[in-house]
Formats: sequence, structure tokens, C-alpha cells
Amino acid sequence: MTRRLPDAVIFDFDGTISDSETPIYQAYAGALAELGHTLTIPGWATVVGHAEDESHAALCAAVGADLDRDDLEARYARQDRAWRDTLPALPGVEALIDELTAAGVPLGIASSSPESWVEMHLVRLGLRDRFAVIASRDQVGGRGKPDPASYRYATRALGADPARTVAVEDSNPGVTAAVAAGLTVVAVPSEITRHTDLSAAHHAVATLEHLDLASLIALLPE
Repeated sequence: MTRRLPDAVIFDFDGTISDSETPIYQAYAGALAELGHTLTIPGWATVVGHAEDESHAALCAAVGADLDRDDLEARYARQDRAWRDTLPALPGVEALIDELTAAGVPLGIASSSPESWVEMHLVRLGLRDRFAVIASRDQVGGRGKPDPASYRYATRALGADPARTVAVEDSNPGVTAAVAAGLTVVAVPSEITRHTDLSAAHHAVATLEHLDLASLIALLPE
């Protein structure tokens, strides 16, 4: 008997579809260096994946200083951010999305980033038409992960049963959010988030090159 397809697969964006986390880290590290602070990659790993307020609080904790948010953001904005127009999709992303699309599995995005950021990069990568829904912080009243709101929004919009939906995540807040929303979670650690605890995920792979439709089906109940 052929096992049922997933109701849906929902991807995180930053660090999962594209490695935007590394150049964002580099830009914040540059801004903080102007203020006399050192930001390590393990320190930055505690920041990624959260909503804006929580991210700023984590950043302050990571460098051990009470940072003026407006001043820091102005310094960050002055860093070279030309990388935004050149980041490729991460290894295995396009092949997995192609396979899921060909099989008719609905796809969504759940992200703590603004909708405009996610849209811009999906369009640039030629992937926007593959995703039936984008659940960013804009759709859920500004709430970011680990709040499960984005995953709940995405599953409802896709008409999917959370128990038969797979989330693909790279961060601890993202894994926490997806588990709380009742999804089966695959962790794919990025160069940043490999420094964090992703053990709450149901399955882990080194890159999306190691994930395919058959392996996703095997994770779900028959």
C-alpha cells in the first residue's frame, strides 16, 4: 500500500532556504565593533530565529551590554549589505522543492522576518510561485518564533492537519514553534545554528541534500 503524502511541508526561510544569517551576523558584528563590542558566532546563534524584541534582548546578552537599539540599527544599516542580492538557495533546497511540487504537496513558509524580506528573496531565487502561503510576522500581529503563531497560520491557510505536516527548520526557536504547533520537525542546522541545541526536532539532516519526499513520508504516521 502506498503511504499517504504529507498534507503540507512548511519551510523556515532565513538559514533554511538561504544562508542570510551569516552575512547578517557579519553586518551586526561590524556595527558592534564600532561600539567596542565583539560578537562571536556562538553568541549570534542565540539571537537568530526570534522576533525583533527578543532578538535585541538576546543580542544585548550575547555581548554583555545594554545596547541603544536605534543607534545599533543605524550602524547596521550603514554596513555593506550588497550580499542581499546575491545569496543563492542552500544546497538541496531547489531539488527538494521541485520533488514536493511535482508530487502535489502544498508548500508554505513560516518566518519571523517581515513578509517583504521573504517575498523579495523568493522572487529573486525564482521560488515564489512554489509557496501557497507565506506566514511572516506580518500575518500574526508581529509575533515571532518560538511563538507557534506562524506555523498555526500556515497550516490553517493550507488546509493541512498539523499532525500530517512537516516543518523544516534551522533554529531552536523555530523548532520550538513548530513542535508547539503540532508539526513533525526536521532540523537542518546552518553554519550559525549548529552551535545551538536542536534536539527537540524529530529528525535532523546535515543539509537538504539528505532529505527527499520518501524520507518525509516515513516520518509521518500511516
